[in-house]
Amino acid sequence: MKTNTKIKILLVEDDPNLSIVIQDYLEMLHYQTTLCKDGVEGLDAFRKNKYDLVILDVMMPRKDGFSVAEDIRKTDEVTPIIFLTAKSLKDDRIKGFKAGCDDYMTKPFSTEELSLRIKAILRRCITQNNYIAEPDEPEFKIGKFTFDHVNMILRNGNEEYTLTRKESALLKLLCIYRNKLLPREVALKSIWGDDDYFIGRSMDVFISKLRKYLKSDPEIAITNVHGTGFKLEVKNEVASNN
Repeated sequence: MKTNTKIKILLVEDDPNLSIVIQDYLEMLHYQTTLCKDGVEGLDAFRKNKYDLVILDVMMPRKDGFSVAEDIRKTDEVTPIIFLTAKSLKDDRIKGFKAGCDDYMTKPFSTEELSLRIKAILRRCITQNNYIAEPDEPEFKIGKFTFDHVNMILRNGNEEYTLTRKESALLKLLCIYRNKLLPREVALKSIWGDDDYFIGRSMDVFISKLRKYLKSDPEIAITNVHGTGFKLEVKNEVASNN
């Protein structure tokens, strides 16, 4: 794992007092921290530099945190994002996760809690990288289907489906693990950032959607391995490997 001196964090927070406190604390922990004071400035900094983690305030002038996260996720599905918000409403938390965040902290919070959450996310990212070898190819061939994971499009002849970000990320993981077990906790932590019961039920809904997309090819199946995970099976490939 990188040492803290090599980990770069982008902090986007418009509260001048809180932003200085967080920046000073992160730098005391030896994280290289770039501070931006609104969403437009933060997005511009992200596009010009490489960061290991982004911390976004939700309510900001010019461009709010949700919009910044959505713009980041258009080109980068990997860099973890933590939202900071004064609101604890369920709808705001759901909106945050839909925008692509990995964690969500409600103000006021302790700097120690922030530190622990950063460490947990960075540790999880390292673990995921050890699990998954990212493919160089922009497309996967799945039976009769072609899956363009860069543009999130699934095609089979005249059939074409534009997938959501999470549908695409889940199908990409299944393709990487094709004909092998994809553990539930790997998928949940990689895509949703957590593996609790309710998020697990949400993933089951996404699995059902992917099955509907792929149902026109009877050679393809996404099977449940009870309590363990899922397996994308392409029957002719399974037969040829036996």
